[in-house]
Amino acid sequence: MANANFNRVDAVLTPEALQTVKDHLAAIQQALPFLTGLTPAERMALPKINVSNKVFTEDAIQAAVNNAPLVPSFIKTDEMKKDLDLYHGLDELVLVVQQLAEKLADTQLLAGSEAYSSALIVYKIFGAAAESGVQGSKTIYEQLRQRFAPAAKAPEA
Repeated sequence: MANANFNRVDAVLTPEALQTVKDHLAAIQQALPFLTGLTPAERMALPKINVSNKVFTEDAIQAAVNNAPLVPSFIKTDEMKKDLDLYHGLDELVLVVQQLAEKLADTQLLAGSEAYSSALIVYKIFGAAAESGVQGSKTIYEQLRQRFAPAAKAPEA
C-alpha cells in the first residue's frame, strides 16, 4: 500500500518511456511481418505440435528428405523444414514474451492493488472524520461511499 505499510512498486512510467516501449514493440512486429492471428475456432481446430509429435514431425521430414522418390510432388519437404524451423525460432521468442507479459500483468496488478488499498484507508479516514464532525469531511465521505452503494434496480415495466 503506497503511503501506508509497504510499497512494493515505487515507479513512474513516463510518457516518453511508454512511447519508447511502444516503438520497440512496433519494431518487433515490423521485424516479424509474417505473424498472423487465429480465430478461437481455428485455434481449437488446428492440430498442435507438442514434445512427442515434434519428434515425429522431425522424423517424418527426415524420412521424406531421405526417400524423396516415394514422396508425392505436392508434399514440399523444404516447406515442412521451413515451418518447423520457424516453430523452433518462435518457441524461443514466445517464452521470453510470455515472461515479459506476466511481469507486466503482475506489476500492473500490484500497482493497482496498492493504489486501491490506500484508497480504502483514505475512505475509512474520511468516514472517521465525518463521524467526528470534522468540517467538510462528510461530503467527501458521501462521495466516496457511493462506490459501495448497492446497485439500484431498474424499474419494472
